Amino acid sequence: MNALAATNRNFRQAARILGLDSKIEKSLLIPFREIKVECTIPKDDGTLVSYVGFRVQHDNSRGPMKGGIRYHPEVDPDEVNALAQLMTWKTAVADIPYGGAKGGIGCTPKELSTSELERLTRVFTQKIHDLIGVNTDVPAPDMGTNAQTMAWILDEYSKFHGYSPAVVTGKPIDLGGSLGREAATGRGVVYATEAVLAEHGKSIEGLTFAIQGFGNVGSWAAKIIHERGGKVVAVSDITGAVKNPNGIDIPALLQHKDATGKLADFIGADSMTSDELLTHECDVLIPCALGGVLNRENAESVRAKFIIEAANHPTDPDADEILSKKGVVILPDIYANAGGVTVSYFEWVQNIQGFMWEEEKVNQELKRYMTRAFHNIKSMCKSHNCNLRMGAFTLGVNRVARATSLRGWEA
Repeated sequence: MNALAATNRNFRQAARILGLDSKIEKSLLIPFREIKVECTIPKDDGTLVSYVGFRVQHDNSRGPMKGGIRYHPEVDPDEVNALAQLMTWKTAVADIPYGGAKGGIGCTPKELSTSELERLTRVFTQKIHDLIGVNTDVPAPDMGTNAQTMAWILDEYSKFHGYSPAVVTGKPIDLGGSLGREAATGRGVVYATEAVLAEHGKSIEGLTFAIQGFGNVGSWAAKIIHERGGKVVAVSDITGAVKNPNGIDIPALLQHKDATGKLADFIGADSMTSDELLTHECDVLIPCALGGVLNRENAESVRAKFIIEAANHPTDPDADEILSKKGVVILPDIYANAGGVTVSYFEWVQNIQGFMWEEEKVNQELKRYMTRAFHNIKSMCKSHNCNLRMGAFTLGVNRVARATSLRGWEA
C-alpha cells in the first residue's frame, strides 16, 4: 500500500472514530493549493535544461503551511500529496501553529554542479516567491536539499520582499538557523521513546535497541541512547549492518563511518545482513530509513517489544495488524519524528522575534513539547479506546477540524 493510500485510510478511520461530518471530512482531504512550475536554467556548458518544480499546500486552518522541499528524480505527485497531508496532522499532534505542505524539483542533485543547483533553486524561488512567506508557507530541507539550499531560497526571496529570515527553516546558523536543529529529529525520537517507556515503567538505561538507518536521524538517536545507558545492539544503513550483543560503541562507530564512509569492517561489531536487523533480538526497534520496511513478510518475525517510527510510514497496514496482535507497542511516525518540525517552529519563532535561544533552551522546550504531545495522545487513546496510531491521528485530525469549523469554513 503506498503512502497516500495508507495516510488516507488512517485519516478516514480517525474521522469515523471522531464522527466527523462527511462534508468537512471531504474538505480536509483536498489540498488548499497545488503549484507546478517550469524551471529552465543554463547548465555549466551553456545548454538549456528544464525541470518541473512543485509545491503542495495542504491546509492552513491552524497557521502557515510548513514542509520540506526535496530534490529527487522520482518526485511523485501522489507521495508529495501524502507527505503534505501528513505534515498537517503532524503539526497538529505536536500542537505547533502550522498546517502541512511539501514540494520539490524532479532532478538528480548528484548530477548537477553546485552552481547549477544554485541557479535551479533561485529560479524555483522566483516562480513561487509570491506563494510562500513567513505567514503563508515556510519551506525546509528534505531529501537532496540542505542548509545551503535554504540559504539560496532566503537570499532570492529577500530580493523581492526584503530580508526575511523566517521564510525558511533549517538554515545555516550564521543566517538565523537554530542551535539544536541538526540533532532535533533524532533527539525528539529519544524523548518520544522515553515517554512511551515511562508509561510501561521502563527507561532507556539497560534496554537493547536496534536502529535501521544511520543517517542524520539514526546516528543522533543512537548517540543519545548510548549516552543515556541504552545498549545499541544492531545498526544498519545502505552500506551494510553490524551487531554486538553487548552493545556497540556508538562514538567509535561514528568515527569509523566518518573515516571509511561505511559501517562494514568496524572492529567492535560483527557484520550481518540489513534484512536481519528488523527481526534482530532487541527490546526497541527504531526504523529511521525508508517507508514500508515492515510488511506482512517480516512482521511475524519481529522480536522487539516496542517499535518507534522515526522514518515516515515504515510499517505498512498489514504489518500493523500482525504486530498489534502480537502485543508490540508501535509509536506512530506522525508523533515519533515530529522533533524536526518542532525545532523548525522554534527557529521560525526566534527569527520573528529577532532573539536567538541557547541550545539548552531549545532541547528543554523540545522535551516539553514531545512529552506533552504523548500525554495528549494517551488521553485520546483512553477516550476512544484505540491504539497509539489512531490516538495520534484522532488528536491531529480533531484539532484541524475544530480550527476549520471555528474559522467558518462554509462561509
